[in-house]
Amino acid sequence: MFGNLFEEEEEEGFSSIISRGRVAKGGDEPPPPRGRSNLCGIKNQGGTCYLNSLLQTLLFTPEFREELGYLEDKDKPGAKVRVIPLELQRLFTRLLLVDQQSATTADLTDSFGWNSSEGTNQHDVQELNRILFSALEHSLVDTTGSTFIHRLYHGTIVNSIVCKECGNVSQRQEDFLDLTMCVSGVSSLEEALWNMFVEEELFEGNNLYRCAQCDRLVTAAKSAKLRKLPPFMTMSLLRFSFDFTKCERYKETKRYSFPLTINLKPFCEQNDENDCDYSYELFSVIIHKGGCYGGHYHVYIRDIDQLGQWEPPEEDRKPKMQQQVREEVKEVCEPKLKEDDPLSVLTTVIAQEPSKSVLLDQLGQKLMDKIGSSWSKKFRKHYGPIGKFLQSHNDIFLLVSNGTRVALKANPPSPVTEPPGPAEQTTNSDPPTAPDSGAAEEQPGRDKRQEPELEQGSHWFDLNDSTVTSIRESDIEKQFQGKESAYMLFYRKTQLQRPSEGFEECEATNNTVVLRLHLAPCYRPENGALQPISKEHNEGTALSFDRRKTVGDLRLAIYQMQELWEGDMALTVAKSLPAGLHLYNTLIDDSISLYNAGIYTNSDLFVWNGREVCGVSILTGAEWEPVLLNVVRPFMGEDGEQKLEEGVECLEGRGGFENGGPGLKKEARGFAGGATLWEVKEALGEPKESLLCQEHKGGRTERQEQGAGDGGGASGWRVFPPDDMQRTLKELSLKDGDALLVLEPHSFDSSAFTLNGDVVTVTTPSDCRWLQVEFRPQGEGEKEEERRKIKVPATGNMLLCEVKQRAVEELQLQEQLSGAQYCLRQVDCTGKLLPPVCEELSVRDAGVRLMTTLTLCPGNAPKASQLFLHFSVGASPSAGLEMDIILEKTCTVKECLKAMLDAVRLDGTSWHLRRLDWCEEVGEALMDEDASLSELKINNGETLVVTEGQLPPKGFLKLSVWLYTDPRNNSTVSMQTDFNHTDNGHAEEQMPVEATAGALPHLCGSNMAELRSVGQVEISDEVSLEDLKIQVLTLPALQDVCVPTTSFMRVWQLEGRRLVRILRGQQQTLRKLKLTSGTELCVQQLLTEEDLGPKEVLLNVKMGVPGKRCYYPPEELVWDASRDSSPRSLRTCLAAHYGFSPDSLRLAKHQPDKHTWEEMSNWNQQVSKRKKKKKAESLLGAPFHLKDGDIIGIKNLLIDNNKDFSTLEDEEGQQRLREQAEQRRKGDQAAGSDGAGSLRKAEVTKSRKPEVALSINVGVFR
Repeated sequence: MFGNLFEEEEEEGFSSIISRGRVAKGGDEPPPPRGRSNLCGIKNQGGTCYLNSLLQTLLFTPEFREELGYLEDKDKPGAKVRVIPLELQRLFTRLLLVDQQSATTADLTDSFGWNSSEGTNQHDVQELNRILFSALEHSLVDTTGSTFIHRLYHGTIVNSIVCKECGNVSQRQEDFLDLTMCVSGVSSLEEALWNMFVEEELFEGNNLYRCAQCDRLVTAAKSAKLRKLPPFMTMSLLRFSFDFTKCERYKETKRYSFPLTINLKPFCEQNDENDCDYSYELFSVIIHKGGCYGGHYHVYIRDIDQLGQWEPPEEDRKPKMQQQVREEVKEVCEPKLKEDDPLSVLTTVIAQEPSKSVLLDQLGQKLMDKIGSSWSKKFRKHYGPIGKFLQSHNDIFLLVSNGTRVALKANPPSPVTEPPGPAEQTTNSDPPTAPDSGAAEEQPGRDKRQEPELEQGSHWFDLNDSTVTSIRESDIEKQFQGKESAYMLFYRKTQLQRPSEGFEECEATNNTVVLRLHLAPCYRPENGALQPISKEHNEGTALSFDRRKTVGDLRLAIYQMQELWEGDMALTVAKSLPAGLHLYNTLIDDSISLYNAGIYTNSDLFVWNGREVCGVSILTGAEWEPVLLNVVRPFMGEDGEQKLEEGVECLEGRGGFENGGPGLKKEARGFAGGATLWEVKEALGEPKESLLCQEHKGGRTERQEQGAGDGGGASGWRVFPPDDMQRTLKELSLKDGDALLVLEPHSFDSSAFTLNGDVVTVTTPSDCRWLQVEFRPQGEGEKEEERRKIKVPATGNMLLCEVKQRAVEELQLQEQLSGAQYCLRQVDCTGKLLPPVCEELSVRDAGVRLMTTLTLCPGNAPKASQLFLHFSVGASPSAGLEMDIILEKTCTVKECLKAMLDAVRLDGTSWHLRRLDWCEEVGEALMDEDASLSELKINNGETLVVTEGQLPPKGFLKLSVWLYTDPRNNSTVSMQTDFNHTDNGHAEEQMPVEATAGALPHLCGSNMAELRSVGQVEISDEVSLEDLKIQVLTLPALQDVCVPTTSFMRVWQLEGRRLVRILRGQQQTLRKLKLTSGTELCVQQLLTEEDLGPKEVLLNVKMGVPGKRCYYPPEELVWDASRDSSPRSLRTCLAAHYGFSPDSLRLAKHQPDKHTWEEMSNWNQQVSKRKKKKKAESLLGAPFHLKDGDIIGIKNLLIDNNKDFSTLEDEEGQQRLREQAEQRRKGDQAAGSDGAGSLRKAEVTKSRKPEVALSINVGVFR
């Protein structure tokens, strides 16, 4: 369907490498090759792990992959295939053939119609599965693959309701793409299927069923059965649920098992066929890791076609040989160890050493390693010190090396042997060693024979975005439960067997090509090419043939097909061109294969005698390739004069010609590419004195090229000089569709044709059309029907000032318009007036279409060097409030601003210009005041907004400053020296701020603080934080504030009325602090100096009142988390602050948006399944993410037995959350709580990133 997928890449990529002769650097470096698995991963665009997992599953589904690859509709007439299957084919090809570690899905997601942000949004993989299959089905309509999705994945369920009284059965059938299986309350997939398709639901009691046959409410039973099983069964596990008690979503993480093979016979409507028809085997498991609001997808896949190279997982590739040898020898030679017998333990420890001896000071450690306990704890009480025990058993143990080592005597009571180590094998030549060594060497082989070998296609891989690793089948059981667990299951029928050995049939299928044979008796030579005698022979005869066979085999097969063929047979490669069928090279060598001869599927072969067709010699080869030309002649009427009719704009605007057209008629004729122009003239039967002309494009302006027909105009033709008459069509670069004008000398007697040098101008009635001019007087009260209109004859070369003058004369407006300025303006489809046209230009150059309407309106017309602009002052322009101005294109922004201010009679320098953005809102400012309007690409008719305020210098920030008011701090209150009024007497803005995470709260019951606006500062982003504090103190509202140094001032960053972070580092620049223009800051006066480090966290700690559900007033505490950020470090810091023991403190973090407390003392970091390594515990990371202003509750267990951190205010807040969640669920928009409670809830609600619906656009064809 799509041809050679890598044709373009190969031509560009390999040629560029050869030409450079060296490896490119930077972005041209080749991608890393595939890993040891020889499989290609897929790059994650930021949030497309769900897409990658599904695409890998489809790739490793052989039937889907092959069906998609066999789509070949490109040669069908009118075939239209949307881009999505094309990009999916290309992606699969790269994943299978290109040697790279990972492929990108950027082209595929572009074909989905996704923008750049879609790649970062994570969606549900089941939703993607359904939408992608739907998009593919819509994309493949009217193609050979229009039904393959339905054939592979669609099944049928029949729902039945049986009346218990009359036995009437009511059935309804529905299709399914995947089955959604319940997880809550179910322990396995089989149990969920049993509940779904075997158990019946009874309608009884108050829930009766109305039977159509009984015509009354009756007891009935409802059930469902599988009616049609698809080849591939997809099952989605419903792991995400909603807790109506907590009003939140959650993920089911309990154990949910599923089998590797399953028989669906008990769940089917008809089960009288063989069991193999109902048997399915698992081949893909998509796994979700994380919670209900986010996470990561990866997939376990069984390599059915053995595309990859499976290796044992890393943990199994450790020195396996030695490990197996030791285990086998240990089983054979070592008796069962008696851990309670010190003699048995010591002899075993010494015997297992390669040197058969142990250093005396290491014997205790080796004994502990062996039994897990020391000699002192286990044996000393009954047997004394270990040295005395060895001396008391001198018949077994022997002290050597001056008493520093202990060894066993020659014949110990419990002999323990071990294969010699590597050093011993090289030095010891005793005969008994050889059998032991040989036995050790045979162990791996014996293990290998005992281990059952996996069948072909039974190996599994973990495809995790770009990473591909081998796994064992047993690893699937690890995904039965936990936060990382199975989410979608893909089963395939066991009947879908893949070829296991030989592959000869597959090779034959892959090498079969379809040839189109064209027989010489069915063609005749005409117009420089071969034309079929009838339409029936146009397609040729199709022949399927193995391209591994030779040309002689093909010739013999054709002889057998054409029994009546006589004489020689030549096979020539042909190609269908617009002019007809053309022949190229003839296959002469019968011994070469079709593959080596360059024959591929859908190749055209012409079968003939190799010399002539219908008695005419045939010219073959690329140099004689025919060209189909449009021969244009003057159209002659019955009276012998040339007739010119309408429609000649197609000559200029569309380049087309139609019979009976604008005085010219067209005839399509084919000529051999090697024929000269003189031979072409003779073939047309034209006299020698006639002229041949080619359409003249060189002298046309750019505007004419883009739309010459829009404004009318004559067409130009260039006469071929005498030297060109001896040149061939190929040499003249004439191609299919080019026009060739043939004129006889008497044609110039007509005014329609004018010869000027070597250029022929064809003038047609398109230049004699009209423009309608409508007069719109200055008054607005005149009705539309009272406006006067006139049609003015106009041509494309006519100046618009002439059009205006004729319209004024014919409308008799000379006296009415005396002394007034009027201009011509076009009107769009909505009736809105467009900018005035430049009257110095012609109709064509101004882009005015003939047979359209121009409006004569009050106002000046711009010159060719000027721009007509709209502008407004202060805000976005609304209808009727825009003003117009005409300026030179070379005018600077500063001059433009001054002209606009003068037009509205405004003075001052505190103004600047802004453009409108795409949604007609005030957009970006024109920063470069010395740039011209043309340099800024400001177009005619654009709207600018004159905005109050000066432009800050480049690199400057405009920051809003607020003052934090804390009633507990008298010094802070003292900063409010009449903040309610500014110098100009206007009341300053006040804003409440929530004391949540990142805010400074009051007592537990009061969570509202107050911010007061103190003004704005404009400052460079290169200055330090200290300079910012100094400039903030110069604001009029803070002039009377006395601060010893800037270290007594704290600066917070505001985001959405929340104090989110403290700006640290007195000498840090604002750019490094990542402050941008428009950022809101909040200042707070301190009683002591403060200079927080990067890992020092300011916390608000509250000690619980013993025996009560409330807290003492909060205190600020700086916790240094630079060295240790674990819960233990925080408890130690708090214990030192309060003078308590760390073990007696119980800590919790307050979650104001949920009105809950999250305890820290019982928190245990999760252990990774794969690495089996405990991660570093840090309160700065998940799940607590401690930051400035967080509230930490403390309970002293020595004096407070109440372990509950929640307060009465928390219970009230949770109740409000439940009520509001219930109202949202019911669709009730009315508030259920009191006004103050609603206000607090609205302020503390945590904003979550909005969920975007997943969609795929299938509207693009290629």
